Amino acid sequence: MGFLDNLKSKGLLAGDQLKTKVGQFRSKDFAEASMATCALIAAADGTIDPAERQKTAAFIGSNDVLSVFDAGQLRDSFDRYCSKLTQDYDFGKIEVLQAVGKLRSKPDQARAVVQIGVIVGGADGNFDADEQRAVRDICHAVGLPPAEFGVA
Repeated sequence: MGFLDNLKSKGLLAGDQLKTKVGQFRSKDFAEASMATCALIAAADGTIDPAERQKTAAFIGSNDVLSVFDAGQLRDSFDRYCSKLTQDYDFGKIEVLQAVGKLRSKPDQARAVVQIGVIVGGADGNFDADEQRAVRDICHAVGLPPAEFGVA
């Protein structure tokens, strides 16, 4: 089984478990970290083209895992982080990783956010090197080993 196939199977298995966990994490910090993660994955190559932004936003809106949160608030948060990354990628990335880093002392929530990053990164069937690097950055921000998520 190839890396991407393995990732997909883990993502599918993690999806049900993740939905259960996310329901327990109904906090503003978790919602913000989730949207920051989605924006960073969308901008992993340094830019966010409108089609990629729209696909990621559609994924967020239709994802069962994130359905425990208000869709409008998620969209606003995602758009805000995308704008920051588009205006100045380096400073936007710092702000994104600070939002994600708020979960550092909450390992269950941190793992769930990293899993969301993996799922979003692999949603198009191509979890590329830039997206894997973004997930590694997220892992470092929350103090988790990237190898745990197959992105070492």
